[in-house]
Amino acid sequence: MTPLRRRMLEDMQLRGFSARTQECYTAAVRQFAEHYHRSPDQLTEEDLRQYFLYLANEKQVARATATIALCGIRFFFEQTLRRDWTTLRFVRPAREHKLPVVLSRDEVRRVLAAVRIPVYRMCLTTIYACGLRLLEGARLAVADVDSARMVVHVHGKGKQDRYVPLPAPILPGLRAYWCTHRSREWMFPAPPRPAAAWRTVSPTTVGPSPAAVCRVRSTAPSSRVVSRRRRMCIP
Repeated sequence: MTPLRRRMLEDMQLRGFSARTQECYTAAVRQFAEHYHRSPDQLTEEDLRQYFLYLANEKQVARATATIALCGIRFFFEQTLRRDWTTLRFVRPAREHKLPVVLSRDEVRRVLAAVRIPVYRMCLTTIYACGLRLLEGARLAVADVDSARMVVHVHGKGKQDRYVPLPAPILPGLRAYWCTHRSREWMFPAPPRPAAAWRTVSPTTVGPSPAAVCRVRSTAPSSRVVSRRRRMCIP
């Protein structure tokens, strides 16, 4: 690890950024440097301007990708290198207004039925029924499922926890699936390697076929807030 990268990571840790945010920001700066084959501290403001034109006009990246690149590069130059560049203040990714694709219940059933691996099928079913993000479902702990009050404690993005209702038809499936592995920690563990501890499934492999993944959108109702939390295992 270079001293520059270490300094940026330390700056982000001092700001309280999550590990995922740190990973995204450092990746954005690394891609910027690789584009010019130079160290990022040697690049100029004109290089920065041309890079964002390249992302917008040639690569035509999505707004979310451009936003992450802008935030990561801006943090690096303004906070780590202490450079006040006007380009960083007026670059704005184009706004997008797209309607989500909402599947019917029958379509959702057919998509979930196409998932052959049980851990992925049960994980996706829970994600859809509870309205979770992909990573939230993949990292669901056994103790986060409160079968007495029929709620799920979700460890959300940005360290913002919340409770969501647990649909009654999902609970028997969760119990039956848990009995197949009996992990004390994770609801959807990946198959353990020899002499290795249980770990969660990877979010990049949870989904069904690529064609089905791009179509699935959760239509679960908005989550209601529950004032108190009681941890209770499913079994």
